[in-house]
Amino acid sequence: MRSLSEKLTAFRLLKRTGEKVGMLTAADYPTGRLLDEAGVDFVLVGDSLGMVVLGYPDTVEVTMADMVHHLRAVRRGVERALVGADLPWHSYETPEQALENARVLVEAGADAVKLEGGRVMLPQIEAIIGAGIPLVGHIGMLPQSVREEGGYKKKGRTEVEAAGLVEDAKALDRAGALAIVLEGIVPAVAAEITASVGCATVGIGSGVDCDGQVLVTADLVGGFPWFRPPFAKARADVAGSVSGAVREYLAVVKGEL
Repeated sequence: MRSLSEKLTAFRLLKRTGEKVGMLTAADYPTGRLLDEAGVDFVLVGDSLGMVVLGYPDTVEVTMADMVHHLRAVRRGVERALVGADLPWHSYETPEQALENARVLVEAGADAVKLEGGRVMLPQIEAIIGAGIPLVGHIGMLPQSVREEGGYKKKGRTEVEAAGLVEDAKALDRAGALAIVLEGIVPAVAAEITASVGCATVGIGSGVDCDGQVLVTADLVGGFPWFRPPFAKARADVAGSVSGAVREYLAVVKGEL
């Protein structure tokens, strides 16, 4: 198994060599192991698990206890890829709290932690990176702020907003971020950000010009049929396969087959 230093070096090399970053989410052992064995670069234990695993309407209800529980399961299945974990809502309101909770996630198996926000979060970001913990930023549409914003809205539509996103990304890059997730950003602005920073940008609903892409795995494999974002193409129908297998099993049990 590669050391964390070797994994981080290999990850940073991707942007320099022009190879795209492949990132997907996991919340359990089998998914983490399957993603790792398939060659994913970065397995993210995202707080999206609140929606696709725990049944919440958004990510806001997810707790540190939830994240630790699922992170430990994923960590058991991943040997090769980097494993990152989201700091959930209200777990990084001060630099001290951010660092304390980042250390909790590292102890549970995270190679890196992720939090949402740009320049306004620099004290927290600098505290975490300063303690030697790799950090992934997240700017643009911020799921943890969905209730305050009244929904999921595209970012970077105005010149002022676009310029602010570019400055956010540059600040995170200067602080030493390992990568920055760009979510729901106008593609042209995401492309400008990608060209402006030295760390990798990982897009989700932000166009094809980022240094890589991330998806919620349930969206990728068709495992959550009740909702899928318009930018996420399902490349399998796991929900349909499960439903079909269950119906066939029930038919056999009940003597109908």
